[in-house]
Amino acid sequence: MNKAKSRKSELWAAAMAAGTLGEAHAEVGKLVPAPDAAPSEWKAFYEQSVKVYERIAEVDRAHHHETQYWITRERRKGEAIELPNRRTSSDGRGRGGGGDREAEDHRA
Repeated sequence: MNKAKSRKSELWAAAMAAGTLGEAHAEVGKLVPAPDAAPSEWKAFYEQSVKVYERIAEVDRAHHHETQYWITRERRKGEAIELPNRRTSSDGRGRGGGGDREAEDHRA
């Protein structure tokens, strides 16, 4: 595993270890891809952030409903990104998509 992947894994582990919604926002905010990152990177980010918020919903009960909002938001954003197929569709056109994200969304 290269250093960048190792660092990213460590940051996701810290996000998963967060005990409050505020802590989760702070940790997830460190992992927001660059605005021009590949759609696959954005999709992976949203999928992983859903896992973080699902865990937080169980441990930070005082913010359970707010965390449910974040779960839904991140899931929808991830689902909205259509990755190009390795094969083209039946009409010969590939499908593309992209993500756009503002880092401050995850800052407490």
